[in-house]
Amino acid sequence: MGRRSRQPRLSAPTSEYRDADDNVLVLRGALKPGARREYAQVLAGGLDQEDAWQRASELLFERLAASWTIAGLELTGQKELLGRYRMASAAERQFVRDSLREHVADHFPELQAP
Repeated sequence: MGRRSRQPRLSAPTSEYRDADDNVLVLRGALKPGARREYAQVLAGGLDQEDAWQRASELLFERLAASWTIAGLELTGQKELLGRYRMASAAERQFVRDSLREHVADHFPELQAP
């Protein structure tokens, strides 16, 4: 039996966003077509508009966040990131929302920003 050669795993480019407290959010520069469709469906879904915006923002964060460094502690695991996002203060959520809006406008202009 022959061994399969493994292709190196490609990684998406990333962008860093910093807040006034020097916390750093790193977002991926790639979003799969299925995730784009899911985002559009959630945003246009039959939910209350505010609920749709909240869920769409969370979905984008879940798909795009590569890491988030808060007070010197870097979070990189998907469950850690999503859990921390859900516990974020109002100021932290505003920072994430602003970062996502800028990132979507720069990297995914066909998507409606949250």
